[in-house]
Amino acid sequence: MQSEQRQHLVGCEFWHFKGGRYRIEGFAKDSETLEEMVVYRALYGEGGLWVRPAKMFFETIERDGKKMKRFEPVEDRK
Repeated sequence: MQSEQRQHLVGCEFWHFKGGRYRIEGFAKDSETLEEMVVYRALYGEGGLWVRPAKMFFETIERDGKKMKRFEPVEDRK
């Protein structure tokens, strides 16, 4: 899914599998590779702004034999 198709996710909050809560601020493209990136902000501490490849942000990972989303939408945890 390209960034134009993901615009409805801007402003949505996600939990990182390690416990931090984040909000998607927008989407961007890497200037060298044109890879789609997610721009997101920590909702704790200093509220740092981060960027990560969209492929990685939305991927399913495996830890200790358990599959999970790297970032899970907040509403999915209710």
